[in-house]
Amino acid sequence: MDRRDFVRIGVTAGVAAGAAGIVNGASAAVPDAGGILDAGVREQQEAMAAGKLSSKTLVTRYLARIAAVDKAGPRLNAVIETNPEALKIAEEMDRERAAGKLRGPLHGIPVLLKDNIATADRMSTSAGSLALDGVRASRDAHIVTLLRDAGAVIIGKTNLSEWANMRSTKSVSGWSGRGGQTRNPYALDRNTSGSSSGSGAAAAASLATLTVGTETDGSIVSPSSSCGIVGIKPTLGLLSRSGIIPIAHSQDTAGPMTRSVTDAALMLAAMAGPDPDDEATRDSKRHLGDYAAALRKDGLKGKRIGVARNFFGANDAVDAIIEKELAVLRAQGAVLVDVKVPNTDKYNESELQVLLYEFKPGLEAWLRNYAPHAPVRNMADVIAFNEKNASREMPYFRQEHLVAANAKPGLDAQEYREALANDLRWSRDEGIDLVMKEHRLDALVAPTGGPAWLTDYINGDHYGGSFSSPAAVAGYPHITVPAGFTRGLPVGISFVGGAWSEVALIGMAYAYEQASKRRRAPTYPASINIKL
Repeated sequence: MDRRDFVRIGVTAGVAAGAAGIVNGASAAVPDAGGILDAGVREQQEAMAAGKLSSKTLVTRYLARIAAVDKAGPRLNAVIETNPEALKIAEEMDRERAAGKLRGPLHGIPVLLKDNIATADRMSTSAGSLALDGVRASRDAHIVTLLRDAGAVIIGKTNLSEWANMRSTKSVSGWSGRGGQTRNPYALDRNTSGSSSGSGAAAAASLATLTVGTETDGSIVSPSSSCGIVGIKPTLGLLSRSGIIPIAHSQDTAGPMTRSVTDAALMLAAMAGPDPDDEATRDSKRHLGDYAAALRKDGLKGKRIGVARNFFGANDAVDAIIEKELAVLRAQGAVLVDVKVPNTDKYNESELQVLLYEFKPGLEAWLRNYAPHAPVRNMADVIAFNEKNASREMPYFRQEHLVAANAKPGLDAQEYREALANDLRWSRDEGIDLVMKEHRLDALVAPTGGPAWLTDYINGDHYGGSFSSPAAVAGYPHITVPAGFTRGLPVGISFVGGAWSEVALIGMAYAYEQASKRRRAPTYPASINIKL
């Protein structure tokens, strides 16, 4: 089975000042983002430092924009819930600022979290499932604790592909029983991809300064590409997985989804670091880098970059865009080498097996530790809930992956151990590591994926290529940056590196972004006008 049967792709982008949205064929005024709402962390901090802006005002304006753009107007349906305590938290950040206490670069900055990330507050943590609607986590995910410690204001949760798209082989990305369908700001009838669908659309539409997504395979980089924003899928273990409703501990990670590389780097710094409750982060402290210092316009100079030619060819228009962007890399001093990432066909089946094996024990551990009061206690309960509530939970597609995961034996099974070893061998030692060592590379580049497809409840998702799996299976870092548009739909370019290479990749991604400046805000058309 193709790995894209269980992990979906998608995109996001920013908001144009004075843009007009089209909903069901009729114009709908889209409130002006522009200005401070479309600005980045540093610009917002400068305004607050100068006394021209407060965190409370910023949060108030984003909440108003969510009401106007997400719940009315174009109705993106990206935000599944807003935080009733957001203004109170913002006021506290303002009091601390007035007293001369600044927690860091994110002090007072509004953030939206994907709804599979636990928050010990008045919001639910549901992974989009009605089975967890109203269930409040007993404690924060570790990355949420770090964001709060850094002064970030959590203003809400974003919609997602239910259970992070690990429910059906025929699912529609961006749909959940609790949240409904998220729509792409660049064409409302097109898909955002997933599973971090709401985070992608929300960042694109300037519904918050920053958003957080999670990825198992493609769920950060694909919606980021499809929605025209920056996404960072970090090395497995740089960010804690504690408190995130899991699919697979061997591939899951959270990561920033933002309108700029700068904001993504600042957010990554705030969330990175060891967590005693997550063994994978044990060595992360010695791999932490100065991600802000990596934001240099000469970040591409002298870098040897492998152009992963076996990830071209899925879409001629996308290929043409990326070919032009390769010239930008060269102009900034990069040395490009055509390569092929080897053995990418060797873990198609084994990757899915690993995910199915790890899903059930991971989910049940999360329910015990973060939601012991939930009405569902295990995978079997979730399956039964969906069958009982099929009209609301399964109106378009069913739950083949939940059923398959529930039938798997424990993690001591020989099949699981062999599948995991196979994944690591072919994705790392005889995959990314091999090609990078052979050609002395600093990074790999390729199209992140195809443009957004029409949302289709009959046939499910349609794909146009994806570069997500090599880095996802290996657990290596992957950054996507807006690279241009085809017929008004965004396209991203990917930078992939070896383990713990975030500093170098951020430098390359930033240098490319500053030289190209391809991001363009969405205008919310009902559909793409294609003249044949």
